[in-house]
Amino acid sequence: MATFLYSIGRFAFRRRRLVALVWVALLALAGVGAATASTATSNSFSIPGTEAQRAFDLLEERYPGQSADGASARVVFKAPEGEKITAPENAAEVSGIVKELQDGSDQIASVADPFDEKAPAVSRDGTTAYISVTYDVSSFELTEETRDSLENAGNEAREGGMTVEIGGDALMVMPETGITEVIGVVVAGIVLVITFGSLVAAGLPLITALIGVGIGVSTITALASVMDLGSTTATLAMMIGLAVGIDYALFIVSRYRAELAEGREREEAAGRAVGTAGSAVVFAGLTVVIALAGLAVVNIPILTKMGLAAAGTVVLAVLVAITLIPAFLGFAGERIVSRKDRKARKAAAEQAAATGEVLVGDAPRDNGGTRWSRFVQRRPVMVLLAGVIGLGVIAIPATSLEMGLPDDGAQPTSSSPRKAYDLLSDGFGPGFNGPLVGVVDLKNSDDQDAVLKRITGEIQKNERVVAVTPPVPNEAGDTAMFTVIPKDRPNSTETETLVHDIRDFGDTLKSDDGAEVYVTGATAMNIDFSEKMNDALLPYLALVVGLAFLLLMVVFRSILVPLKAALGFLLSVVAALGAVVAVFQWGWLGGLFGVEQPGPIMSVMPILMVGVVFGLAMDYEVFLVTRMREAYVHGESPAQAITTGFRHGARVVTAAAVIMIAVFAGFIGSGEQMIKMIGFGLAIAVFFDAFVVRMAIVPAVLALLGKRAWWLPRWLDRALPDFDVEGDKLRKKLDAEAAEGGTGKEERETVSV
Repeated sequence: MATFLYSIGRFAFRRRRLVALVWVALLALAGVGAATASTATSNSFSIPGTEAQRAFDLLEERYPGQSADGASARVVFKAPEGEKITAPENAAEVSGIVKELQDGSDQIASVADPFDEKAPAVSRDGTTAYISVTYDVSSFELTEETRDSLENAGNEAREGGMTVEIGGDALMVMPETGITEVIGVVVAGIVLVITFGSLVAAGLPLITALIGVGIGVSTITALASVMDLGSTTATLAMMIGLAVGIDYALFIVSRYRAELAEGREREEAAGRAVGTAGSAVVFAGLTVVIALAGLAVVNIPILTKMGLAAAGTVVLAVLVAITLIPAFLGFAGERIVSRKDRKARKAAAEQAAATGEVLVGDAPRDNGGTRWSRFVQRRPVMVLLAGVIGLGVIAIPATSLEMGLPDDGAQPTSSSPRKAYDLLSDGFGPGFNGPLVGVVDLKNSDDQDAVLKRITGEIQKNERVVAVTPPVPNEAGDTAMFTVIPKDRPNSTETETLVHDIRDFGDTLKSDDGAEVYVTGATAMNIDFSEKMNDALLPYLALVVGLAFLLLMVVFRSILVPLKAALGFLLSVVAALGAVVAVFQWGWLGGLFGVEQPGPIMSVMPILMVGVVFGLAMDYEVFLVTRMREAYVHGESPAQAITTGFRHGARVVTAAAVIMIAVFAGFIGSGEQMIKMIGFGLAIAVFFDAFVVRMAIVPAVLALLGKRAWWLPRWLDRALPDFDVEGDKLRKKLDAEAAEGGTGKEERETVSV
């Protein structure tokens, strides 16, 4: 592996114009594809294998002509203080708005008058009413005229003193990440400047990462309509692609500068940097790809697509790092090194020339990394206990985790959808915002009329039910629909129990009569989704951790090092989940992070954190520990190898972690609760994993293990493939060539860079 990548690095350095041209052409091609592609018109959500999905599919089959993906809205009215919405003047105002909406767009499917005697939509106290609006197209296909018509509905009523708010998905727009995303990139740039001391060296990782992300996100945008990609797919891909793209470039540039400092020619330094650090990049990227692509085992299409799209962006980041980075290093010339270092090298070269000495490179110097590693090795037990106990305490809130999917009740209290949600909850009860849709398959029923009456009567007896509408058969008479209004809010455990109660009754009914009862709707779909996430978490964790364990065993030629890496990851991800619960569910420091309404944690969050954070955590493990492994293989003692690893890797890993935290934290500024939660969760997880697990717990454990850390049974050592990640075979090959008067001759000469 190292030898192959060494050849790629030298080729890219020599043919830098061709390599750069190819990547720029790919970026242009992807950009043209994104610009000319049709806008994604669907944000479909399906959960194969669940009862809610089976009911949904049955509705599409038995009720033809009804658009399942059509947008909907509710225009909610509340009468002025002391008045009734049913008062003649107020009722006339509302009925006039019904007419305006019907005439406002040809995309309207139906507009329900709240005063219709067949389906009244007025609260019992007569103060609140709502207009139900459905559309023939999805929210992404609504025209600006249609949106304006809906947004302006009720303006005159507001001027007259009525409260008018609009909820539903008709006004849903693509989430915005806000200015903090840009701040994250700016912070990354500042960190790179501090790390390298050179604007060129700092700008190179940013530029190459943006090129990789640009190609990835543009490709996703171009394929969004064809592959039915959700609105958050590109956001997640950008979030991860930008973070790993900067990090991978950072590691290779840092290794290149280290090779220059040892006195090597620029082309040779580029080849060695890609051969050594590039090997770590490839395997680190592979762990991220495994974690993201592994989301497919959950068998939820939207999650699979998100994972595969983000994995594709990571693959691009790896390819950019091992090809475009060495090409840009060729363009950068001496400016890749800070002016101060260039002057120091020039002065040393002049002195060497005057005295006849041979300049072979800078001697290893102590830095913050070496001092920290020695501190940890002097007190490994104390550091280990402090790290484990600290993360364990932070993880405690995770035991109170409640999961659900966000609805309008999770929107900021200042937003119109949230105000509409609260008005409906106050006027019609907490469960009104989460109705359950019942579907009855009557094909095998012996007495359909009796079955429908029994369904209404039995469900109405449940203490968790406010109301049940009589089942309405379709034209064929083989299916009927009914609606259940729960007593409690959609995300409550009582509503979840009600869903299971109705399904249990359905099982009894099927055995008695043959009729089948299904429960679906947004609330039931959310419940099924959360349960499926819970059921899939352990198998997914076993798959991802198992595959990555095997991969790391090949990389490190050890059993205990990969085991320690996996256990450290579990500790950091559980602690991060505890922090997410404390902020977004309990509301601690919620104002600081823009959490206006604490509530259940998004169902996808735990499994998404496992997938993304595991891959990123292994990045730091690979980058830090491969340098230790390299030093150990080349003859250093276990303690010296730890110090060497921190000498070369601590500053770079620290910079990489700060950059990744800044990029992820930038998404906390999003107005979308899902994006905000993902950004916070990933940022805090990287913080815990990089600075507590990898920088403290890992060296403490390695210090306690000593040589045993690198133990591998001989039979297993022979069975595992040797990819030469630490570059031992590459070094021997180059040393042999040097001995024969090959490339090594140039390296032994005095070099000024």
